[in-house]
Amino acid sequence: MSLQNDLSLKVIAAVKELYQVELPTVEFQPTRKDFEGDITVVVFPMLRYVKGNPVQIGSQIGDYLQEHVDEVAKCNVVQGFLNIVIEDSYYLNFFNGIKKETNYGYVKTLLDGAVMVEYSSPNTNKPLHLGHIRNNLLGYSVAEILKASGRKVYKTQIINDRGIHICKSMLAWQKFGEGETPESTGLKGDHLVGKYYVAFDKAYKEQIAALVASGIDKDQAEKEAPILLEAQEMLRKWEAGDAEVVSLWKKMNAWVYAGFDTTYKNLGVDFDKLYYESDTYLLGRDVVKEGLEKGVFFKKEDGSVWIDLTEEGLDEKIVLRSDGTAVYMTQDIGTAIQRVTDFPDINGMVYTVGNEQDYHFKVLFLILKKLGYTWAEQLYHLSYGMVDLPSGKMKSREGTVVDADDLITNMEETAEAISVELGKLEGYTEEEKQQLYRTIGLGALKYYILKVDPKKRILFNPEESVDFQGNTGPFIQYTYARIQSILRKANFDVSTALDMTFSLHEKEKELLKGIQQFPETIQLAAENYSPALIANYTYDLVKEFNSFYQQVSILGEPDETKKQFRVQLSQKVAEVIQSAFRLLGIDVPERM
Repeated sequence: MSLQNDLSLKVIAAVKELYQVELPTVEFQPTRKDFEGDITVVVFPMLRYVKGNPVQIGSQIGDYLQEHVDEVAKCNVVQGFLNIVIEDSYYLNFFNGIKKETNYGYVKTLLDGAVMVEYSSPNTNKPLHLGHIRNNLLGYSVAEILKASGRKVYKTQIINDRGIHICKSMLAWQKFGEGETPESTGLKGDHLVGKYYVAFDKAYKEQIAALVASGIDKDQAEKEAPILLEAQEMLRKWEAGDAEVVSLWKKMNAWVYAGFDTTYKNLGVDFDKLYYESDTYLLGRDVVKEGLEKGVFFKKEDGSVWIDLTEEGLDEKIVLRSDGTAVYMTQDIGTAIQRVTDFPDINGMVYTVGNEQDYHFKVLFLILKKLGYTWAEQLYHLSYGMVDLPSGKMKSREGTVVDADDLITNMEETAEAISVELGKLEGYTEEEKQQLYRTIGLGALKYYILKVDPKKRILFNPEESVDFQGNTGPFIQYTYARIQSILRKANFDVSTALDMTFSLHEKEKELLKGIQQFPETIQLAAENYSPALIANYTYDLVKEFNSFYQQVSILGEPDETKKQFRVQLSQKVAEVIQSAFRLLGIDVPERM
């Protein structure tokens, strides 16, 4: 049980004994820096249950705690705030208990039921871009946080590998590609296919302009451009299973998957199960028929099938067209049900999708609930905002979006430029330097994106993200490396058992309080699906360590026991930094 939980029970017991009142909850907050104390009980909310002067009530509860709780050294009351000073022995006993614990803060015993986290889910007609990077980083990190909180997790994506957009790339390659392959061009497969998606668009616009010049209305020209009609015919052939079209589709998709795999590896994300829209696009139609029979859906005169969600504050939503073909909603209904069939232990799903799809997921989750699926109560849309770049920082190959591979390379180059300028590379081999640039560059990118609440839009500045000062990945990585340097210089076994009977420096106590918050922070981050809580916790811990480092002698401490304790404390801080950063998908360097 945590100190706060224990104190909460004791405060409730105090109020019951002193005032014969049962308090439902106790409100705590950290003690303000200008007052003596480690934790503060807020007395004002108690006035709804206990009549009297808040200072007097606080003093009486404080006297009770000092008498009945061994960990409470003394108390003081400032207005309606009861500040409690905790005995040093409590923190030293806590540290002794977790000192050798590996993966401290992570829950070792799995809770019942698994969660499936979906992220990435790209189209196979172009490379991954900056928006996909935020998506992947968020989805991967939330999956890791859920694991650390005690959940079994399946990571997945649904790859959008069919439709008119895929046929556009295929047709353009047929027309203009002259047999080009990733091998013959040296291009990653996703970049090559993306090149022909752009080529299609260019040819399409030229044909529209020619048709308009011949006197045809622009709207009509957009529908009648020959290259678009050919792409539509190619889609019909694909759906009919035409051998030649299906063979080309398989070949070009294989190029894209190889390219995606490289980007995922470079980004440090992975998946347990892949779903393909070409396999799932027919799912859901049978469910709609069942829903019709149950009265969940209704049929209009033209034969199309709808659901009426107006009572829930939404509107009517189509789930099957009049010709019997599915819409995206139908596929998503079918895919969700298929996932639970594939993994029967799933009792919740997290969809990492941009906030432009907020309405879609409200409707999807509501439909699944109305269809009677109990796991539909545990569906969550991890909605996130756009990522913008300061203009002119980077240009994509297409000239429209920022390519993920370009951004990763740019981050490594930015890390190199700043590291060289700061002169932090003495004694490194060339290979070690390149690895360090990669660790710093990717750490900067990931931390800058993940420290922001997912719902907020981000303006991503590469140079700012690689700053070695402030709330950045490199600042935290540098502190971790600094601690590793201390551990290398320590001329004793840092795992030695110590006689924990000494008094603590204020800065040691603050660090121990910070370490103590890690397990709770993981649980909060899991409940809120928010890597930002982990990122900002880590920054606060690192700030506290740097304050400790500047004000307290570690290796220069003459008392051998205190010196060894401070080294062990530093080591535990480093372990927590590493564990927290692992949840964000960020590596830490042994030296910088």
